[in-house]
Amino acid sequence: MDVEVDDKDLKAAGAEILTDGRHGLRIHGWEIVSCNGAILNSSSLITWEDKLKTSHLPEMVFGESCLELKHATSGTKIHFNAFDALTGWKQEALPPVEVPAAALWKFRSKPFQQVILDYDYTFTTPYCGSETMELDIEKKDSGGILEASCSPCWEDCEEQIDVVALASKEPILFYDEVVLYEDELADNGVSLLTVKVKGYPTDSASYSDPSIISQRLPVIVHKTQKLKVHCNF
Repeated sequence: MDVEVDDKDLKAAGAEILTDGRHGLRIHGWEIVSCNGAILNSSSLITWEDKLKTSHLPEMVFGESCLELKHATSGTKIHFNAFDALTGWKQEALPPVEVPAAALWKFRSKPFQQVILDYDYTFTTPYCGSETMELDIEKKDSGGILEASCSPCWEDCEEQIDVVALASKEPILFYDEVVLYEDELADNGVSLLTVKVKGYPTDSASYSDPSIISQRLPVIVHKTQKLKVHCNF
């Protein structure tokens, strides 16, 4: 999806496009940057398998792709990447999904090694982002930032995203969809993890008709959290 951004809309919103070669913009003290990288090569894939302690990874892993939201003053950064998402999948360790088509491809990959589907081959992950503190070295050295031990953490909250405000007809200042990984499930469907800003619903269901669209599946998890930064000065 290509979005043409009007300079007048950017100026009216107090935003500016980044001019340092990164794809993104700066608005109200935040930098929003997206990067769509290439699929991991074979050597990188082996490294990831070793780190994650698994011999099963999606067919297409976009290891350099990411979406980052950084608050320039505090150094708080929220980012989304494939490695952390797959770490969540590995820790979740869900059982393999039971669908009729699965009986036809019991030995999904490396048939000469008879790899049995005893893992979650859909690569479902509870991952909803990573957080870190990334201080500006120049500001730190010049005394612009006080020395402190800061740690960001997510906390459950009652506040909800203002869906009405999101639905208002305001100009789009920035858009990008970042694919973190994808697997075609041996031509029996598709498992796809992409990232956009806002919202974290999870849905799942057992079904025999693969044409059923995800919008008709029941939402089994939907939580709202806010990020807090705790500092010890």
